[in-house]
Amino acid sequence: MDGDDGIAAECMGLRIPHSPFLTETRIRRLEEGRYEGQEIQGALALVQPGDRVLDLGAGLGVVGAMTALHAKPDAVLSYEANPDLVPAIESLHRLNGLADRIELRNAVLWAGPDRPETVTFYRHGSFLGSSLTPSTPERARPVTVATDPFEAVRTAFRPTILIADIEGAEAALLEHADLSGIRAVVIEFHPKVYGRAGMRRCKAILERAGFVKREDVSTREVWAAERLRETDQPPRPEGGWSTALRTVAPARVYPPTARTFTTPAGVRDGTGAGVPEAALWRNRRRLTTPPPTVAPDETLAGRWLWGGVFMRTFSHFVAETPARLWALEHLDEAALDGVLFIDRRGRADPLGAFHAEFFRLMGLHLPVRLAAGPTEVERLIVPGQGFGLGAITAGTPAFRAAMRARFARDVAPEGPERLYISRSGLGPGRGGLIGEAELEARLAAEGYEIFHPERHDLTTQAARYKAARQVVAAEGSALHLFAFLARPDQQVAVIVRRRSGATDRIAEHVAAFAGRPPLLIETLARVWRHRESDRKRLDLGELDLPATGDALRAAGFVSEPGPWPALDPAAIPERVQATHRPR
Repeated sequence: MDGDDGIAAECMGLRIPHSPFLTETRIRRLEEGRYEGQEIQGALALVQPGDRVLDLGAGLGVVGAMTALHAKPDAVLSYEANPDLVPAIESLHRLNGLADRIELRNAVLWAGPDRPETVTFYRHGSFLGSSLTPSTPERARPVTVATDPFEAVRTAFRPTILIADIEGAEAALLEHADLSGIRAVVIEFHPKVYGRAGMRRCKAILERAGFVKREDVSTREVWAAERLRETDQPPRPEGGWSTALRTVAPARVYPPTARTFTTPAGVRDGTGAGVPEAALWRNRRRLTTPPPTVAPDETLAGRWLWGGVFMRTFSHFVAETPARLWALEHLDEAALDGVLFIDRRGRADPLGAFHAEFFRLMGLHLPVRLAAGPTEVERLIVPGQGFGLGAITAGTPAFRAAMRARFARDVAPEGPERLYISRSGLGPGRGGLIGEAELEARLAAEGYEIFHPERHDLTTQAARYKAARQVVAAEGSALHLFAFLARPDQQVAVIVRRRSGATDRIAEHVAAFAGRPPLLIETLARVWRHRESDRKRLDLGELDLPATGDALRAAGFVSEPGPWPALDPAAIPERVQATHRPR
């Protein structure tokens, strides 16, 4: 678009004036809605009338102007470090009647200690961005601009929205800035500046501050994220609702009615309002969403402890079902009538043998009940989720203290000081290690008991785990049980069998309870995928035995000198090749 009015392009009603920075490509992208399109979508999805927007790295000013034009915030404060861009931004504001609604500052907003009065940035030709260090020195031109202190600006301007596209400086900003009062952010990450690890760090800072990305308007490198109410955020090991005890009287308990990953289930109070503290979270996802407000089929008199969601499989039972039992250390059990759970699949079948044994090992003598349908409970004590899968894998201090005080308290140590926790008895259909038989033979020669936990009751497992001083384990769910009993004086090595985030969760669980991290030995020659499923828990890791032996030897787990022999690829069993193939 061109004409006497000086307009070079128009996008969603925003008129963009001519400037030296508008190349034909940028004009086309503007008219097609692709220039800063992700940031614009995020801003328009999150900003509301009454908001106050802090816009860092204005560039051409399009994102801030589009936000002011369509979302109608009370005020926009824009920062742009490149002085060459300021006339173009001011022209944009005048042309669209936004000059009285957007304040523009040619400065850098500085968060953190030792703020300098000025800072030198580098401009790269006609490139709109700038950086602290030039990536192409031959094209970079330095410019020195003033700095404003972030905290002073936050206090004076009182932003509720942060928009940031600052060419990698967001990493330092997020490390040091106090985001109090900011309810939503739209931020572009720059992994080319600080790597993928730096990007993960930036995202983790936002998540710890309570921000949850909007999946519909976010990408890997551009997040539009909102800060939710504390009880609408995942449980945190350092505190918050995960450490609270709430009494609901009366309470209405609703088991799941569908076999879906996320399902309506949980607790409502007597007025019908939801009780978010009763929800089950896994990683950053709430698995039990607010249940329907239907009339209860059954009534339950007395004072009951909310146990949460009951998992039947061993892995998820151990890793999630005990999450609220920390409350037993803070309540008078004699004043309770029992512990009430809802089954993950909505069943009310009797407990299995290992479920009942686990509760006995917890010192729980109260009745354990599964709600068969919507049930009104006279009085329900709802503890926060103090453990589970995700950041909460570390457990709250109250949960860890309760497990140390109660779990397997009366079980005496029994067994050797060297223990290998094996998966070889589970078969390839459950995921495992190719070469585990050879590994076991080597460890047995070093005095390790080859222990198959699935062949023993929980009491025997607890006795073995208490007795061992050195533990080598094939990575798997047995380590969740071991972690409850782990001690700082135990030396633990985990043989990684897959490339999955679940490995990190197991390591975090062991580290939090033992007080020291386990040694993760990732010496896989290759990973084999199940032919009928891409689930990583079904993967088989093919061991590089020489590298595994070297790692164990270096850490003092084995003493046999010399390298272990490599696996013969031709000797991989046909039963493995029938079910799996290399990834």
